Amino acid sequence: MVIDPEALQQIRQHGAEIFPHECCGFLLGEAAAERKEVRLVLRAENAREQEARSNRFLITPQVFLAVERTARDRALSVLGFYHSHPNAPARPSAYDLEYAWPWYSYLVVSVGPEGAREVTSWVMEDDRSGFGREEIAVPLLKETTR
Repeated sequence: MVIDPEALQQIRQHGAEIFPHECCGFLLGEAAAERKEVRLVLRAENAREQEARSNRFLITPQVFLAVERTARDRALSVLGFYHSHPNAPARPSAYDLEYAWPWYSYLVVSVGPEGAREVTSWVMEDDRSGFGREEIAVPLLKETTR
């Protein structure tokens, strides 16, 4: 996965802002062959009940449909989702595996009291047996000349 550096920073910031609860959102961009390019991230409200937000997230179907429309209007696709793991590693949990779909990217950011830490991305295996780690490439910001 290639992700715009500003988009990655927005995800890290979202996780830090929502801590100690899980943040969540969408990865939008373009996919060609095996390459996904994330150009835009959209935050989503964690619709889980208050007491479960520290270790679970939920995106409602209504929000998912609205984001799909937004992506289509911008000539983009929903490539996956991001969420944070407060005080936990940036690895998918058994719960994440239970609710994931093949092909989509699942970006996980580990967040603690000091802010965002490690960021990883995962794709579910086609047989739904687990996740395979997906490489994250972040292009350097181009400097402007004066």
